[in-house]
Amino acid sequence: MLTVTDNAVAAIRSLTAQPEVPDGAGLRIATDQSAGALQLTVAPEPHEGDRVVDSAGARLFLDTDAALLLDDKALDATVDDEGSVQFALAEQS
Repeated sequence: MLTVTDNAVAAIRSLTAQPEVPDGAGLRIATDQSAGALQLTVAPEPHEGDRVVDSAGARLFLDTDAALLLDDKALDATVDDEGSVQFALAEQS
């Protein structure tokens, strides 16, 4: 199952704690077949069939294909000096 680093937990919590984001929201990771990539969005709730990963209160919603693709990965995040968040995937250690 996808693991989440402390940095990613903090970043997800920060994104979902914004005033305009409803309680229970999370970061949704879905496959974008047309672009051959993953798409990350803040979602108010999981979509039908999403796998929900809760890591220390940071909620992730993974579509079926993303859940399979990320099963053995770790999600990390960095924040630059301007406050922009960059997520990265790595192999689990």
